[in-house]
Amino acid sequence: MSICALGYIGIRSGRLDDWSQFATDLLGMQQVDRGGNVRAWRMDDRKQRLIVTDDGEEGLDFMGWEVDTPENLDRIASKLENNGIAVKWHMRAKADERHVTQLLSCYDPDGNYIELFCGPHIASEPFVPGRPITGFRTGTLGMGHVVLHTPTAEKLLWFYRDLLGFAVSDYGMKPYPLYFFHVNNRHHSFAIVGSGRRGLHHFMVELQALDDVGQGYDIAKYEQDRVAYSLGRHANDPIISFYANSPSGFFVEYGWGSPVIDPATWEPHETVDGPSLWGHDRVHLPEDDPTRQRLREMALETGRRGRQAPNPNPNCAWLDSVIHRQ
Repeated sequence: MSICALGYIGIRSGRLDDWSQFATDLLGMQQVDRGGNVRAWRMDDRKQRLIVTDDGEEGLDFMGWEVDTPENLDRIASKLENNGIAVKWHMRAKADERHVTQLLSCYDPDGNYIELFCGPHIASEPFVPGRPITGFRTGTLGMGHVVLHTPTAEKLLWFYRDLLGFAVSDYGMKPYPLYFFHVNNRHHSFAIVGSGRRGLHHFMVELQALDDVGQGYDIAKYEQDRVAYSLGRHANDPIISFYANSPSGFFVEYGWGSPVIDPATWEPHETVDGPSLWGHDRVHLPEDDPTRQRLREMALETGRRGRQAPNPNPNCAWLDSVIHRQ
């Protein structure tokens, strides 16, 4: 694949101070001093991963997708233009602002602003987390994943799958259409939800240790209305996570334990289980909300059938050593 990772995300928000507290003190990102109406954060050796700008309506500003070579960036640009998608190549100043070598942009059929780049800039100073965490799982897997609302899933399928080359990991049709896509060994770096709306549903960052997530969950629980979904485990990508309400109204998923896949052998398939094996109660919704009740019942039904995530280490290491000695 020529698009190899989710490189960065840009958010529009008038709540810069709230974002500084949220991204640094809860998520554990390292804030980069930018000044003015821009805030940026690091997660690893990249110069920035999250950018928040006080400019326009609250919500997603842009997604930055990394392309492996300049030649493939040219190839993607030509394919987009040949299919009627207007492409803009950006000058050096804009690329420097994004801390990349080459940069182009376009809009998807829903009007989401997409940036494609190659040559990410690497920081010379080590990453220093905003709170004590073991770190984020990034590298070749990219920043994490992003999930968009859409009124028409078919249009975005054409754009991301057929034009940009995202590969379908799996999909589900209940309680609403869901399509998950991979661009590397992460189960999904992108997904679309056929909710009838537009905009950002959530983005996800993955931690190196389960305790990082648990301690973040404790922090979130003691902030009023911060937890949106309780701690739980997804069915298709069995990551353990919770969802937090961001300062801009969408969610941020904070998780650990997503297994890697082999894109060369992975077969797309329909997922018939609900979104989660357990947990992920939508606590941001009223107790009697039909959506909350329906998703809760789907998780309970999955539990009644005994559906569990694959366990790569099913045996107890201590017990195995005792048996071996005997």
